[in-house]
Amino acid sequence: MDVPTTRAAAQARKVRGSNKLRFRVLPIVEVVTFLLLLAAPFILAERTALVTLMTNIVILSVFAISFDLCWGFSGIMSFGQALFFGAAGYVVALVGRDLDFSQLLGTLPLALLVGGLLSAALAAFLLLGRKTPTSIFLAFGTLTGAYAAERLVSGWQYVGAGNGLSSIKLMAFGSFEFVEGPAFYFVALAALVVVYAGSRVLVRSQFGLVLAGMRQNEERLAFFGYRVQMFKAVMFILAGMIAGLSGALYSYHQGFTGPGNLGPGLSTTAVIYCLFGGSGTLIGPVLGTGAIELLSYVLADTDAIRQFWPVILGLVLLVVVMFQPTGLLGLIVSARERIGSFGLRRQAR
Repeated sequence: MDVPTTRAAAQARKVRGSNKLRFRVLPIVEVVTFLLLLAAPFILAERTALVTLMTNIVILSVFAISFDLCWGFSGIMSFGQALFFGAAGYVVALVGRDLDFSQLLGTLPLALLVGGLLSAALAAFLLLGRKTPTSIFLAFGTLTGAYAAERLVSGWQYVGAGNGLSSIKLMAFGSFEFVEGPAFYFVALAALVVVYAGSRVLVRSQFGLVLAGMRQNEERLAFFGYRVQMFKAVMFILAGMIAGLSGALYSYHQGFTGPGNLGPGLSTTAVIYCLFGGSGTLIGPVLGTGAIELLSYVLADTDAIRQFWPVILGLVLLVVVMFQPTGLLGLIVSARERIGSFGLRRQAR
């Protein structure tokens, strides 16, 4: 028997054994997080304000996942996610105002379409040109798109200009209208679960394997014949659709949408959510959104520090980003588990 073959077989058995024994933390975090989200409206039944806060957290978590798909899995630093978020919010608001239509089975798919079309247009310009774009070009390109959209609607009277659109028609299902409360919360949570599950399947598929290869060595993958920029464009479009969905839900829940929902400020907020929780994990942005929004609520509601809470929050975020680059999730989840184990078991057989 060939010695190298024997050695390889022994190593393969060792890898298989380690894969079986390795304790996975990420699935536990996912299950616990979604169980807590499911139980939240029952636990907070008497606290209407907190149910409203939790609904915002769930909706913004969907938005944060859209950025994580861009940056954490595709390497696209998108400062324009708010463009898709806000545009979809404006569209569903205008459809409700001008066409008197707010059925969720019609407007939420419309929001997905709006986000997808806008992100496809931006992807065609930024990602699918003749030259391979740099990270800085993508960052500033998406930033410019968000800023231009914010300035455009700020001076457009048809969409309310700087005042935005208020008194948005309530989202409805048949004759039932969703107002702030548990019913709207569960619609938002259902959207989060569908988006999360779909994203999880995608990033663990063969498509996700290509994305993982891009993160490791984009040039080598391109050398093997993969159209790297096309893969990035597909993920960018999917992220735009998800951002559009969250933007529509947010506008319905707030009853208002304005220029700020399109601009770089909100896009930067999505970046912070993702980095604070842990990028490249999907569940990290959910945790980051919840932690930041809850911390903001507590600090803003404390009389002694009400005037200084943004500074305190900023310092907390700065400390986490500086000393824990992998975010809160990095405290309990190893880098190996965060990155994934694509093909290892297959390779070891």
